[in-house]
Amino acid sequence: MKNSNSLSVGEARKLVLQSQRVLTAENTGNAIDATLGAIEHLGYVQIDTISVIQRAHHHTLWNRNPRYNNNHLDLLVQQGKVFEYWSHAAAYLPMQDYRFYLPDMAAIAKGRKLWYECDPKLKRQVLNRIVGEGPVQARDFERKETGKLAMWERKPAKYALEQLFMEGKLMVAKRHSFQKVYDLTSRVLPEAVDTAMPSTSKWHRFLIRRYLEANGLGQAGEISYLRKGIKEGVQVELDNMLEQGELIRININNNCYNDRYYVFPQMLELLSKPLSRARLKILSPFDNFVIQRKRISQFFGFDYQIECYVPEAKRKYGYFCLPIVWNAALAARMDCKADRKTGSLIIRNLVLEPTVNQFDEFTNALAKELRNFMLFNDCTQLVVNAVSDKSVKQSLIAKFT
Repeated sequence: MKNSNSLSVGEARKLVLQSQRVLTAENTGNAIDATLGAIEHLGYVQIDTISVIQRAHHHTLWNRNPRYNNNHLDLLVQQGKVFEYWSHAAAYLPMQDYRFYLPDMAAIAKGRKLWYECDPKLKRQVLNRIVGEGPVQARDFERKETGKLAMWERKPAKYALEQLFMEGKLMVAKRHSFQKVYDLTSRVLPEAVDTAMPSTSKWHRFLIRRYLEANGLGQAGEISYLRKGIKEGVQVELDNMLEQGELIRININNNCYNDRYYVFPQMLELLSKPLSRARLKILSPFDNFVIQRKRISQFFGFDYQIECYVPEAKRKYGYFCLPIVWNAALAARMDCKADRKTGSLIIRNLVLEPTVNQFDEFTNALAKELRNFMLFNDCTQLVVNAVSDKSVKQSLIAKFT
């Protein structure tokens, strides 16, 4: 096998953690620049509407930038350094990467099906209205009358706006109360942004580089995650990069892994850097580190499912369970809620993984991070309900009494 190397499972885990910068957040330089740096490194930050705690995009960035402020994203969009589009899901993306989303926009404009149907006539009307009147929100298209002539029903108009957005004709200029404000791309996109359509090869290389720099090592299926029809092309480009010496192929010393993991040679230097095992982080369910559940199960033995989409009677851990990373492992999951009326962070259920046996060390690390997490969620007191280990529950309560 050309350019073959081998890693232990522990080394592979360390490489993933170091690459994701979950436990190695830097606290230097300008705060908003650090936020932009985190987005540019990760390649995307997923947007989510659930707000039982701070929303996922804020949570993910706060874990990489201790000085993160919730207005950073709005400012970066306003400055033309970040834009919204679809990665594997709705996301904030670095403006410097804009051209590499043109292939998706072009494919959708040519007829690639989305998850909704859009009336072509209504789409033209919506676009013409924005051309003449300027930025709009979906709520600007409320139904004004009843009957067959009613063309401004909000939901069809919302689909038209989203279709135009996905085609690249509109961009999200800003948000008001978390609702998108759409405008013509020509009025939002900074003039200096490169809009040259990349070749298929360059596009696939971009996806490979973005993924491997943020995740350490990967394979074609992970790099093309939730992107239809490109896995084979990505594999061809991986093999080309391997042959040209840009990548090396990694074997992981565990029978559950295959040998088709790829890594940039320089990324292996991260293995020589120390990784804080004492530091604990409470993650969003949509954090880049855990978003590919099968990968997390393989590398960390952590079987994880977000249960807000599961009927309540079938939930095992809770509505919005947050993965907890500690001791270079995914060590627990915590279902919690920020009660903003009372200023309370409520731990509804905390379940430790069977591998955790250093209960005092874990509890101390969790308590330290909970204080930061409470501030991040505008909470001043902690309420602890169910915990899988009684000693951990008693210790947590004592520490916050």
